[in-house]
This record gives sequence, structure tokens and C-alpha cells, in this order.
Amino acid sequence: MDFVPITPFEPISTEELPSGSHFTSQIKWDGVRMLLYFDGSTTKLINRRGNERTLQYPELTHPQDFCSANSVILDGEIIALDQGKPSFYEIMRRDSARKTSTVTNAMRQVPITYMIFDILYCDRDWLTHLSLSERQAVLQKIIKPSQQVQLVANHSDIEALFQVVMQHDLEGIVIKDLNSPYLINGKDKRWLKKKIFKDLFAVVGGVTYRDKMVNSLLLGLYDDQNQLWYIGHAGTGKLTMKDWQHVTEKVQSIRTNERPFINEPERAKEAIWIEPSVVVKVSFLEWTPNKTLRHPSIQSFVQLDAKECFLNQN
Repeated sequence: MDFVPITPFEPISTEELPSGSHFTSQIKWDGVRMLLYFDGSTTKLINRRGNERTLQYPELTHPQDFCSANSVILDGEIIALDQGKPSFYEIMRRDSARKTSTVTNAMRQVPITYMIFDILYCDRDWLTHLSLSERQAVLQKIIKPSQQVQLVANHSDIEALFQVVMQHDLEGIVIKDLNSPYLINGKDKRWLKKKIFKDLFAVVGGVTYRDKMVNSLLLGLYDDQNQLWYIGHAGTGKLTMKDWQHVTEKVQSIRTNERPFINEPERAKEAIWIEPSVVVKVSFLEWTPNKTLRHPSIQSFVQLDAKECFLNQN
């Protein structure tokens, strides 16, 4: 195959929804970003980090079944459903398979769908210079939708789509300029994303360090028996350097040798335990099946009694 894997166009996070007839919106499918390369004889599936995943998704290795082009590069999201909703954890069961036997079992247990939203190359021609609306017109001509392959739909009413996504507890939306070309290895405001995050108040029961500075907080919540359960760690968010310096200093006076969590955190070996008295507001995407937070982000320190941080906040 002559194709060299590319880094796909990425949207920028936004808090405000843009307006204008040149913008369209799409559901942000919670799956694995994947580019499909087909040169007429060989198919390869490469994720956005440049790692090949052809073995993991054999259902998509015969594009002739759903695409009329003789050669093509498609961009989309591979998803797996759990009770009718995209599940990141289900798709990870497929994506993490490394042996043919494991993939065969995973195929039976976790059906997938390739949600195609863009095309970069078709029949020996690069299409990245075309507008999004022109590229979508090409997709409409060459893709035959099926149970395993779908075209992502456009929605002109951005606010209405966002409200529907919120009601169904989906990941978020992507807003795209219909006039935009495809920017390989790029990221700019022509593509935007707005995720739907939840928030809660959590207790800090431990920290990790980098270069003598606290760089991550181990978070917990109390159950009705006053036991503190580890729910994840976070080192990103809205804290300033001054905030990190402050918590680094504070840790010195509240260190303890006993782990405050009833369960063992994933970073226990490198953690310094502290008395559970510091409370933070945390933003996160969802709860994982292991009862930890997905994509937690620290918003601020808050003056709140640690005992008020219960597991049933969300």
C-alpha cells in the first residue's frame, strides 16, 4: 500500500455554540477515531495516533461491500453499543484485542459500526482541498449504508441537537464549517466540539509528585458507612501554578502513613497519603464500569466538609 498514514483533522473544544448557516452539527460518537485506507486491493485501519488496527475490525476490511470507489481514504468513528448507546468500554474490548482468536470471540460479543463523517481521497484524487459539503456529497455517492457502516448525519439546528444529546446522555456534539477544507495534522475553529460533562465534589485522599511538586490528586467519595472509596485521579483542569504550589505546601502538614481509601487506587505505589480534609470540585464525562471517573478535571478547591462528599452525588 502506497498510502502514508496521516494525522486527522481535530476539533477544538468550545463552550459557546456558534451560529451561521455555514455551520452544521453532528453527534459526537463515543468510540475510536479511525481512518480506513483502501488502495484497490489492500485495506488498512489506522487510528489517529498512527497505530494500525486492521486485525481488530475484520468486518471493515472489505470496503468493496459498502464503498463503490476503487481507492479511498475514509475518516470516521468505530462504535459499539450498550443498551442502545455508544459505549467506550465496549469498543475498547474490541480495540484491545491482539490475537486472531481473541478478535473472533470479541466479534461475536461486541458488534461494531463504522460511523463515517469524511473522505480525504477517492479514486486517485485527494479531496482535502474541497469544502466539507463537497466531500460529503462524494460520500453520499459512494457509500452504501449497512448495519456495520453508516454516514454521520448533519443537523442544522445546533442548539436543538445539543439538547437532544443532553437528554440521551451522549458524549456531545461536533460543529463543522461546511465551507472548510480538510486540514491534515491540523486543529482550528472550523471544527469545534462541545462535550457534556457532569460535576461533583470529591475528597483528596492522596497525591503524586513530579519534581517535588504535587501534580495529581487521588480522589474519593464516602459511602453510607463512612468508608472512603477511590474514584480516580486528576492532574488537569483549571488549577493555576499558584494552586499547585499551595496544595504542595499543605500536604506537608496532613500527610499520613495509612491509606484513607477502602479500595486500592491504581497509582498506590507512587502515592503520598493525606488526611481526607481537602475538597475539590471535579468535572468528568461519565462513570466507568469500575466506578471511577472518566476524564476527570479539577475545577477548583472548595470549602466544604469532606463528609458531605457522598457516592450518590451523580
